[in-house]
Amino acid sequence: MILVLTVMLAVLALGAAGLALTGNSGASRKRLASVSGAPAIVSAGRSSPDSAQRRKNVTALLKDLEKQQAEQKKRVTLRRRLEWAGLDIEPKSYWMGSAAAALVAIGICVFTRQSLIATALVALPVGLGLPRWILSFLKGRREKAFTAEFANAIDVIVRSVKSGLPTNEALKIVAREIPDPVGSEFNKLNEGLKVGVTLEQSLKKMFDNMPTAEVSFFGIVMTIQQKSGGNLSEALSNLAFVLRDRKRLQGKIRAMSSEAKASAMIIGSLPPVVMGLVYMTAPQYIALLFTERMGNMMLAGCVIWMTIGSLVMRKMISFKH
Repeated sequence: MILVLTVMLAVLALGAAGLALTGNSGASRKRLASVSGAPAIVSAGRSSPDSAQRRKNVTALLKDLEKQQAEQKKRVTLRRRLEWAGLDIEPKSYWMGSAAAALVAIGICVFTRQSLIATALVALPVGLGLPRWILSFLKGRREKAFTAEFANAIDVIVRSVKSGLPTNEALKIVAREIPDPVGSEFNKLNEGLKVGVTLEQSLKKMFDNMPTAEVSFFGIVMTIQQKSGGNLSEALSNLAFVLRDRKRLQGKIRAMSSEAKASAMIIGSLPPVVMGLVYMTAPQYIALLFTERMGNMMLAGCVIWMTIGSLVMRKMISFKH
């Protein structure tokens, strides 16, 4: 029995060795190339230097774009934040508005005879945090409005290119037909092209004005098509499909996290609501938090811990897509 098993194993080993030596060399080279990361060669007598060079160009271009986006995130100025929010004001006006909000908060605290610590705890968030939150809210609302119409704008470009129009004319149609903020951004893109700015630079400027993943995808597709060639309408059609798929995913995430968000809002609103009710029913009972030093410290600790808890809950219900 042992002799039979030994003979069978020897035959299997010889067959496997023969198959490895006499098998399909093209398939073996493909598997080896896929494992090693090198471009696969289809047959021994035919190579693809053009596709390999194109692949290298695309890889280098993607690395450059990622580097530019990383640098753009590092140097965010106040003027840039105002542009993202869609506000046509100077940074000086922003700081004046922040100072006015802080003075109003200080005036309310002085009128209600609050302590200096309580006044500082109210004035600093109102003067520094509230304006930044407003900018962030306006930026998010503008990006949401842009994303809602961006896929339709890409469809307009695809139909225009398929009908025989050049790319510049398709961009002009988008700037003319699609509502703001998409129309205004494409209008800036066309104005840059008119004065001699290259398409790559104009797309980078567009991403600077609207730093969303959708604009980044659009810039990558357009730049790669311009440098490496290919079917622009097909590439943009695939991009429009991806953007609509992302939108569906966002809606699904929003529906799945709605219960957690509602719970977080209820839990976060309970302490200030209860505090307001107690202040309305028994003001002398809760006034110690504002008049005594220990009460001010307890109130500051509550604000800090509530802020940490709110940030933790927000992190838990935020999903990347």
